[in-house]
Amino acid sequence: MKKRLQRICSCVLLCAALLAAALPAPAAASSTGFSDVPESHWAADAIRRAVDLGLFHGQTKTRFGLGQPMTRAAAVVTLCRLFGWETVTPEKGSYQDNQDPDTWYYSAVETAYAHGAITHQTDTFRPEDPITREELAVMLVRAMGYGTIAGLAQDLPMPFRDVTTNVGYVAMAYELGLVNGTSSTTFSPERTATREQAAVMLMRLYDSYHAASPDKVGIAPTAEGLADLTGYDAVAVGSARLIYAGEARLTGTMEEEPVAALLEAVTSAGAAPLLRVSGTSTVLKGEPAQTAEMLAAAVKDSGCQGLFLDLAELPSAQREAFTDLVEDLRDQLGDQLLYVVVEAPVWQGTAYTGYDYAALAESADRLVVRVAAYENTEGAIPVAPLEPLEEVYYALAELQDQVESGKLCLLLTTTGSGWSNGRHTGALSAEEIEDLLDSPRTRDYYSDRYACAYLTADDGRTVVWYLNGEAALERIRMAALFGVDQICLSDLTSVADYENYRLLEGGAAANTAA
Repeated sequence: MKKRLQRICSCVLLCAALLAAALPAPAAASSTGFSDVPESHWAADAIRRAVDLGLFHGQTKTRFGLGQPMTRAAAVVTLCRLFGWETVTPEKGSYQDNQDPDTWYYSAVETAYAHGAITHQTDTFRPEDPITREELAVMLVRAMGYGTIAGLAQDLPMPFRDVTTNVGYVAMAYELGLVNGTSSTTFSPERTATREQAAVMLMRLYDSYHAASPDKVGIAPTAEGLADLTGYDAVAVGSARLIYAGEARLTGTMEEEPVAALLEAVTSAGAAPLLRVSGTSTVLKGEPAQTAEMLAAAVKDSGCQGLFLDLAELPSAQREAFTDLVEDLRDQLGDQLLYVVVEAPVWQGTAYTGYDYAALAESADRLVVRVAAYENTEGAIPVAPLEPLEEVYYALAELQDQVESGKLCLLLTTTGSGWSNGRHTGALSAEEIEDLLDSPRTRDYYSDRYACAYLTADDGRTVVWYLNGEAALERIRMAALFGVDQICLSDLTSVADYENYRLLEGGAAANTAA
């Protein structure tokens, strides 16, 4: 029987709601009750909350152990509590110094090992040794399932000059806001992590995982087959295209009746309709003010409440012209919404300079970040994950110093990328992917390397990469770690029924450590 994996990208709707429920619910703050933790101490609130949540216990009933080193054993125990991992208690331990099942940390060490938070690079775990700041950063990143990304991030810039090992892990922990430096240029990786420092790091991770479910926007080219729009903030409607023929012009606008049906569907759901306009860099040959005036008039004539502008893959030479256009659009649209699609600022470590992200964010209500798909056809099976998770990380890490997180929106692709005999055959709708998954001749898989689902059919001749529920949740969670609170679904007519969707065995808490 074909393995039942999660359904396709539409499950992002369900996953968005699950994001806030992935870990235990926050408890009300109370006094720490520890005589050695002054209320004015910088870590007092984190200590109080960590204790209230049951993640930490004091060294005694009245003393927390402020300033005392955090042991490696205590670190894995708190991680197991934080992630709610199911306890693993094998008959034989994985390390030479973790062989007694009666020790208080035995099962926690084995559970952390089973979930990849710690590795078997040496035969000993050293449970009673103080954990260093570097070791704790590595453990946190591994526990989140980001070891692969950290390994790829070794060459990314980092401000700390004293980090020479596990560079990608420390960089990632820093970019995600889990750790700070001991100065602007030092991390002090070999320094012991104190109990209060560990409490602060864990609560930062807890808070990131408990960010509110993201707001949703989407793109609807037609009213036919449209998904339920309940809960959407805005929907980009239509498929108008901006061209240049001596001057900027709009083509491909929809007929009056289909537009009316689409607007009715959007507004009745309480979402703001946005006129969707796409194009290429050639349209920037025109005068920005004139183009902006024409687009603003088109928005008004359409009955929409704003503009969703997508000029793809702009070259660096058009950077200033596009910024001018968006600034003029802000003036012309007034209080109406302005969403602007931008390509991710990095691609496999290479900088992309076609957009002035900071300047665009000054004028736009949201920048919709599109992360390019990765394509490699050299092997037997085309490798073409949509929005590869490491690229999402690179993009958001680069943007966080340029754009306020509340201005960003992450685009998620709801269609699949189809391949036949190693050649790209185009996009597949959710319905088409569902039909393939229902066939007994289809095999479905999940790539941990790219956090993306794919299937093979026709004896492997057909390959389709797509975002299923697990993949969508990973991208939502990554965005939340950077404070990005909105996602955009690429095609609301390609959203499958998720009512009968079943989570992976173990539920949302298990997905936390996936």
